[in-house]
Amino acid sequence: MTHPYDQHVFELLRSIRDEPRSPHPPARVWRDWALVGVLVPLAVLEGLLRPGMPWRVVSVVVVVALVPTLLWRRTRPLLMVAIGFGVSGIIPAQEMYTVAFVLILLYALLRWGSGREAVLGLAVVLAKGVLAAAFGQLAPADLVAGPAVISATVALGLAARYRARARRRELEQVALLERERLARDLHDTVAHHVSAMAIRAQAGLATAPGDPAAATDALRIIEAEASLALAEMRSMVRVLRHDRPAGRDPGPRLADLATLADGSRSGPPVDVGITGDLTGVPSPVGAAVFRLAQESVTNARRHARHAKRIEVRVSADPTSVRLRVSDDGQTRPRRRNAPGYGLIGMIERAELLGGTCTAGPDPAGGWTVTAVLPRAAPA
Repeated sequence: MTHPYDQHVFELLRSIRDEPRSPHPPARVWRDWALVGVLVPLAVLEGLLRPGMPWRVVSVVVVVALVPTLLWRRTRPLLMVAIGFGVSGIIPAQEMYTVAFVLILLYALLRWGSGREAVLGLAVVLAKGVLAAAFGQLAPADLVAGPAVISATVALGLAARYRARARRRELEQVALLERERLARDLHDTVAHHVSAMAIRAQAGLATAPGDPAAATDALRIIEAEASLALAEMRSMVRVLRHDRPAGRDPGPRLADLATLADGSRSGPPVDVGITGDLTGVPSPVGAAVFRLAQESVTNARRHARHAKRIEVRVSADPTSVRLRVSDDGQTRPRRRNAPGYGLIGMIERAELLGGTCTAGPDPAGGWTVTAVLPRAAPA
């Protein structure tokens, strides 16, 4: 009979073994090449200037040859750790200070590698340490400092890995909530079309005996409403993720943009301007324009320092509806980093409707959000 503690340990080890690789490892960037470009001269200088270094030429050549493993540390983490620690443990290159760069390979293994790769890589590192201690290549101080440095590197790699995972889950949750909001808006629109069809059908039934033409007109209207409802139901099914009941409050419309200029709210005044023919814009598109403008105005009031105005401009042409929200404030530095959850939700909503949404500092000052949505929802 298996002890419960042993079972928990077995499940833990199995979860570590089955841990997949972190998705979307970044490709080689200029910083990787710069790191290689710095380490190679450092290894050469150490070989030239450090006194009493054994196997000087061989050590320098081996370290310089190992430095390029940094370029593949994210895409081939286990192989690079095996090469880096294996080769440096066989030859006297481990006596060089520059060879400490192999810790970066270990960090990358824990950050980007799978669970099996991490276990195998740590086994390679442990084997190297055991062999070095067995052959007397480690000083007494190294027997304490070495495991401490390795443990710290492993901890940093795991912390970065799980922090990235938590961030990814939060972004997925934001996108999921935005899909739900859009589905609810679509639900309200579909309910309106269905109600219109029911009313027209009742009117057609009531007038059919005495006025067949009126009944025919009612059928035409019902057909048009049914086509609109069907198209929007398809959109709703495509974006719906939760089975919670939709709210019964009326969804936002383009006409509600005027409420953003409410002077009773704190912050800089909002100037709303609408140009172009907005007749016939589908309700999901109108609701999305309002939501994007509302979120942009909220962000401007929250983050734009010393802003004196916020402009909301909506324009329409036969194919698309354009939104531009800008302010004249001073942007905070953190707005230039990774996009916040509000902006991620805005981008998700625009993409679900076949459009685009971008945000960034304006060359003339302030912050600008621009969105372009097609007048027709995607099939």
